[in-house]
Amino acid sequence: MKLRLFAGVSVLVMTAGLSACSSSSDTSDDISGGSTTIDVWLMRDSVSAQFQKDFVKGFETAHPDIKVKVQIQEWDGIGEKVTAALASNDAPDVIETGNTQVAQFAQSGGLLDLSDKVDDLGGKNWLKGLAEPGVYAGKQYGIPYYAANRVVIYRTDLFKEAGIDATAVKTRDQWIAATKKLNTGDTQGIYLPGQNWYTLAGFVWDEGGDLATESGGKWKGTLDSPEAIRGMEFYEKLQALGKGPKDSDEANPPQADVMAKGKVAQVISTPGGANVVIQNNPALKGKLGFFPIPGKAADKPGAVFTGGSDLVIPTASTKQEAAYTFVKELTGDTWQKKLAVAMSYVPNKTTLASAVAADPGAAAMAVGAAQGHATPNTPGWAAVEAKNPIKDYMTAVLTGGDLQKKAATASEAITAAMNSGS
Repeated sequence: MKLRLFAGVSVLVMTAGLSACSSSSDTSDDISGGSTTIDVWLMRDSVSAQFQKDFVKGFETAHPDIKVKVQIQEWDGIGEKVTAALASNDAPDVIETGNTQVAQFAQSGGLLDLSDKVDDLGGKNWLKGLAEPGVYAGKQYGIPYYAANRVVIYRTDLFKEAGIDATAVKTRDQWIAATKKLNTGDTQGIYLPGQNWYTLAGFVWDEGGDLATESGGKWKGTLDSPEAIRGMEFYEKLQALGKGPKDSDEANPPQADVMAKGKVAQVISTPGGANVVIQNNPALKGKLGFFPIPGKAADKPGAVFTGGSDLVIPTASTKQEAAYTFVKELTGDTWQKKLAVAMSYVPNKTTLASAVAADPGAAAMAVGAAQGHATPNTPGWAAVEAKNPIKDYMTAVLTGGDLQKKAATASEAITAAMNSGS
């Protein structure tokens, strides 16, 4: 799934330096040179033009028998485009897909089963939030590419004035205490809109709950479980320590616009959001810091939704061996470290977290990534996000509705949506 950043954020915009092709029909083997050309679909803004250029050059140098042509795809409408490509005889050889989209594409039978390659790719160390969504019906189709998750972005000057050491904020209780202290006068302790459901999901996971569970081939919404109820209760307590709207999400209005006004001590976002705050208010440069979302205990950070991408190989590809070589190289340790540094991403393996140690935002993100989760791994989840009863539920509770009753209603809506196609 594409991880929503602050509205208006792009990681680094691609430029005309990208290689492109119109379709895989342009990539027939170069018989005279003895080389194979593979088509690769990468997503807009996933990597910078410079990183992509460096990787392709390095890959082709290391593998002179394989040439790479990259076509940049837009996120809007990508599901339908990939589905059509997988059903055709003209599919690309490698596709980048949102991590939670893999099940949708695997269901059609259009993806190559890579289960026997997991050990070769170092799968035992993959981030759970990327690896698990890449599995469908017990088989590994998606190979973890990169990850990003939410952290707390905070005003270092406001914390200092309040006598709060951000490095000591390790537990939920400490977080609440600090936020109460910051929430004074016209300063919001935290800006947390009522419908930030990815953040709620983290609190639910912390409590041992989930958004939905599967039994006997059927899915059931579980926001009304005792664990999920406790997660919502914590969200309600935290959200009250600011003036975030109860009936909209983090993009309406954009959190960057709100924090840039100078009256917000904390927001929950990907680290890249800090750059947008500073762009909107240069006076805040040097006054923003990061820490992982706190957990229930000091020795374990809070659970987070892991956004990011996996790489898949279509069964229709006639160059699967070369495609696998490409996937192995891009997801291997050498290029994962370079990618993490270049893009402030979390590498695909827990063993590579030190690669971003010098980047405060990415380092905080990597700590949280170890507790990363994904939404329920089933094609039916797309129907839930389309209707999004979770957002309606959150607003209903925050505006005074009975928590248990509203949770039961939302769970019923999730159940109906997830089983609508079965």
